[in-house]
Amino acid sequence: MSWIVLIVSGVLEAVWATALGKSDGLTKLWPSVVFVVALTISMVGLAWAMRDISTGTAYAVWVGIGAALTVLYAMVFGGEPASLVKILLILGLVGCIVGLKLVDGGH
Repeated sequence: MSWIVLIVSGVLEAVWATALGKSDGLTKLWPSVVFVVALTISMVGLAWAMRDISTGTAYAVWVGIGAALTVLYAMVFGGEPASLVKILLILGLVGCIVGLKLVDGGH
């Protein structure tokens, strides 16, 4: 269950990072609200998952999921240029996340 919570928290990291970018320095109401709510839930989920998953692994997986999804979202919807190199690097990041899950022994 901790891994599911961690993955959802990583997805929410991408949500809050994207909302923060759209909030124009926290001056736009709804992106700012989404940012605060997603950030709070994401952090609580990360903390909860860290009860069973080692801190280094949990944090790296959380950040990796958030970073990969944020870049993918920006390439698909945000006008960030996509390239083969970027896609390969994201796939490498995902591979590292999977690898961390496979070798994690917990606490």
